[in-house]
Amino acid sequence: MSQYILGISAYYHDSAAAILADGKILAAAHEERFSRKKHDASFPARAVEYVLGEASVSSLDQLQAVAFYDKPFLKFERLLETYHAFAPRGLQSFIAAMPLWIKEKLFMRRLIRDELAKILPGKPELLFPEHHLSHAASAFFPSPFEEAAILTVDGVGEWATTTIGHGKDKGIKILRQLDFPHSVGLLYSAVTYYCGFKVNSGEYKLMGLAPYGSERDPQTAEFKRKILDTLVDLREDGSILLNMDYFDFATGLRMCNEPLWLDLFGIPKRKPESEPAREYMNMALAFQEVTEQIVLGLAKTARELTGCSRLVLAGGVSLNCVANGKLLRSGLFEDIWIQPASGDAGGALGAALSAWHIWNGAERSVDSGRDAMQGAYLGPEFGIDDVRRIARKYDAPFREYSNFDLLCKDTADLLSGGNVVGWFQGRMEYGPRALGNRSILGDPRNPEMQKKLNLKIKYREGFRPFAPSVLEERIGDYFDIDRPSPYMLLVAPVREARRSALPEGYENLSMWDRLYHLRSDIPAVTHVDFSARIQSVNADTNPRYWKLIETFREKTGYGVIVNTSFNVRGEPIVCTPEQAYQCFMRTEMDYLVIGDCLFAKEAQPAWTRTDNWQDEFGLD
Repeated sequence: MSQYILGISAYYHDSAAAILADGKILAAAHEERFSRKKHDASFPARAVEYVLGEASVSSLDQLQAVAFYDKPFLKFERLLETYHAFAPRGLQSFIAAMPLWIKEKLFMRRLIRDELAKILPGKPELLFPEHHLSHAASAFFPSPFEEAAILTVDGVGEWATTTIGHGKDKGIKILRQLDFPHSVGLLYSAVTYYCGFKVNSGEYKLMGLAPYGSERDPQTAEFKRKILDTLVDLREDGSILLNMDYFDFATGLRMCNEPLWLDLFGIPKRKPESEPAREYMNMALAFQEVTEQIVLGLAKTARELTGCSRLVLAGGVSLNCVANGKLLRSGLFEDIWIQPASGDAGGALGAALSAWHIWNGAERSVDSGRDAMQGAYLGPEFGIDDVRRIARKYDAPFREYSNFDLLCKDTADLLSGGNVVGWFQGRMEYGPRALGNRSILGDPRNPEMQKKLNLKIKYREGFRPFAPSVLEERIGDYFDIDRPSPYMLLVAPVREARRSALPEGYENLSMWDRLYHLRSDIPAVTHVDFSARIQSVNADTNPRYWKLIETFREKTGYGVIVNTSFNVRGEPIVCTPEQAYQCFMRTEMDYLVIGDCLFAKEAQPAWTRTDNWQDEFGLD
């Protein structure tokens, strides 16, 4: 009889659930995908129901344990001591926070039991590993390494904001810890806030804005000097001390002291939705480079402390794929592996894994060269009956294929013709990235594709870049990287041979003139600094997505396509066929593939081929 462990993260942001059977990951999902509330922080009741269903668990007594991803009492201790240390500052925030803590969060054990009781009967063992141990476990235990240095960097857990650890076999040892309020993640969130983006969701935008800044501009160098002289005391080992006079997140209601930042940098907080001026591009670049400097310092210390040639990473800062790419190219480690659900959602999996290996003492087996995340395809999947039901409900024109190769051929034809195609297959991804099962696809050669996807499909800021999905065996044909990047967590340069010459005075052009200059023969996935956030696609891990890209290569000569998440701005990635169809119809997406069915917005009887298909779109 299998032993099941349920992991849960909740009550901060990106709540999630994951379940193990005898240590193997059976299922994992974000609550937001079910509730449709982006970054949902509530108890992940729907996600728990889903993962328990995948394990065929009918009573909570079948669970060996339920592991929650942090220790609430330690977090409460940090809250109290922080308010005491900064008193009388923060009285308003203290008064606002205390009733919730006293009413609910101090009684987390009872709260979790009450929520679980609404789902199934039973009273399993409850465990509370520390927040950064959950991150460390999520990074090390699924990794392809028997031994590794572990680096976890985020905003804050209980006290820790950064840890360096050592993982070997079934054990994890934390060697160094940086405590609140000194936090790389909160530093990056503070500048995200000051540049007019939303904290805990806009950090990606800041990272995308940074390449528009100019390293040659004296303002960028001056910003970096002020950051390191005034805001951040950066030590040789990568640890930092923040000048808390300039930050308000410890006890206040904002991320930073805006008047002091205005005095220091000479520019006010950017108004949200306004077009970013050059000053904010340079500020984003300066903070990005300081963040990279910190991460490299921490990684060097991890190498020195552990002696390990391999590194694993988790925590929200580990989603900074630009820093990850530079860390890989630094040569500090022979190899690195990053948890694809590095943020708080991944804490659910890490809590379960720490319970299995550390609390339970179960041995760990490693498949050298292959991680245990199963491509991060750990969410719900749907069958042909679900697709047909949606087609009937909406009277949707569609064609069902009996030959997947033919579906790939026609989808490749549509993509090469400039169409945007929604691609919905198999199990939903776990983590913030769409990796080819809940994706929107386009032709990377098309110079208008980035503009079309941003403005007409995603309804988001036009400056934001798009990622390429590339055949794993052909990654070196397009990008300057010598290994796979399956989870879209590494940025690497586009190969020199594919680049176009830049015009004189390029850096002084407007954002939009720089953005729409054709920088390479794959312009839709080449950012303004000639970089790309890469997803390599393996034929064994995702054979259907690989087959589509290979078919596109056979037609066009290019084994790479544009991949962005299947959602619009402000909404989570779609989970179900119905959500996919609704998103398709609300946007200017041209076609939609769900499983073996191709949907159009209007019936199109004149199709290129009729063998093995219905002659027309429709149900009959």
